[in-house]
Amino acid sequence: MQKQTENEALIAAAREAAAHSYAPYSNFAVGAALRFADGSVVTGTNIENASYGLALCAETVAVAKAMAEGRRGGLTAVAVTGPGTDPITPCGRCRQVLNELAQLGRTDPAILCVGPQEIRTTTLSRLLPNAFGPASLD
Repeated sequence: MQKQTENEALIAAAREAAAHSYAPYSNFAVGAALRFADGSVVTGTNIENASYGLALCAETVAVAKAMAEGRRGGLTAVAVTGPGTDPITPCGRCRQVLNELAQLGRTDPAILCVGPQEIRTTTLSRLLPNAFGPASLD
C-alpha cells in the first residue's frame, strides 16, 4: 500500500508542477516529477518560447534540475501529466534524457503516464528499448 501512496504523491507533485507551466503558445501544460531511491522528488514543467524549437519539456527541466543538484542516478519513478483526455507519455527526446540519468544509476524507472481518469504504468526500457546511453560508450 505504501507504494501506491508514493505514486499518488508523485502524481500530485507532477500536477502541481504543471500548474506552473509557461505554455502560452500551445496551452498544453505538462508537469513531471522524478522520484529517487532516497525518496526525494524533483519536479519540472514545460517552458515554451516564441521560437518554438527552443521550448523545454517538463521531463527535461526536471532532469536538468536534478543533475544541477548533483544527482547522478537513483531514479526510480517518473510521473508525467498534462491536459487532454488521455494519459501522456514522455516524447522521444525526453525518453533519451531520462535514460541518461537512469543509466548512470543502472535503474529502469517506472513511468506513470497520467491522464484525468487513467494512469498507465510502464518502464523506461519499454518506452525506449535498446537505448543508447553512457553504457554504450564503454
